[in-house]
Amino acid sequence: MLAELAAANAAFAVIKTAIANGREISAVGSQIASFVSSKEDLQKKVQKKKASAFHEGNDFEEFMALEAIKEKEEELKQYMIYCGRPGLWNDWIKFQAEARVARQEALRKQKEHMQDMLEYGLIGLLVIGVGSAAVFLLYLVFQHRG
Repeated sequence: MLAELAAANAAFAVIKTAIANGREISAVGSQIASFVSSKEDLQKKVQKKKASAFHEGNDFEEFMALEAIKEKEEELKQYMIYCGRPGLWNDWIKFQAEARVARQEALRKQKEHMQDMLEYGLIGLLVIGVGSAAVFLLYLVFQHRG
């Protein structure tokens, strides 16, 4: 959790410095992507810990980490509103939602593919097992006749 927070803080520091030096928002696109990625990773870790039956994490620490990210995201929003083109923040929110849906769909398809491969593998093993048993039975029949 600390690694994700540190990555988000580092990315945001670069964004803040670039904006303060008069650079365009588009010049720090990779840092914005890194910030968002770190935020999502942190949220996923917190969700996993909450869902776990053996949750032993520090709830306050997790809450404060998410709050720090939320504050920085609010600052990023202000930068996009005042330093970017009109409607940039709303377009960014829409883009993030579409990207999240696309990632979830890709993950769902990957899971389906893995499930299909597992089923095909099990069917293959079953066919090999039945075929081997049939060959063994034929061998025994011919041995007995022979």
